[in-house]
Amino acid sequence: MARQNKMVYNVVLTAMMMCLVLLMTFIIRIPIPGTHGYIHLGDSMVFLSVLILGWKWGAVAAAVGSALADFVGGFAIYAPVTLVAKGIMAAVVGLFIQKALKKGLSRGKTRVFEIIGMVIGGLLMVACYYGAETVMYGNWVVPLAGVFMNCLQFVVGAALAFLIAESLYKTPAKKVFTYRIPDAGKNAQSKAAAKVEPVAETAGK
Repeated sequence: MARQNKMVYNVVLTAMMMCLVLLMTFIIRIPIPGTHGYIHLGDSMVFLSVLILGWKWGAVAAAVGSALADFVGGFAIYAPVTLVAKGIMAAVVGLFIQKALKKGLSRGKTRVFEIIGMVIGGLLMVACYYGAETVMYGNWVVPLAGVFMNCLQFVVGAALAFLIAESLYKTPAKKVFTYRIPDAGKNAQSKAAAKVEPVAETAGK
């Protein structure tokens, strides 16, 4: 029963994040000159989906939500590419964060893993779009116009996701995050306790 409830919880939360990805992608769109593409703030919700849902469910929310935004926004030709590109980006970010948390790294080092994951995931997303557009336009020059803009998009999205996540970590909403970045204070206390214990032992002898 508990397993079934967990599945329902994941599905509902994934659907909610999927809608947020769609809305942030669909509401604010800036056309890329010389192409049929556009940039948006949806990547912020892609990254946030990973932090909240983990890499598997986060990738589903990111991929489907982003693809739906293309479909309903008049860019259906991009929907299959988006489904793959955003799914890969979300999964890569999530796997990097998961690895850092499993290693029990400090807050600072976990953040480094998170940033590296976002950069690699973002670049893979840009590469997916560039590769698809070279086929769409029949040459490799025209799609170059979108490379910088897509890079700017995921960088802005990452920064916005950081701000939103940090704000939510300070509220009861923190408990819904699958990937919770360690608190700096707790890491410092753990290290201090580890240093104190041997001293106390020596004093007892």
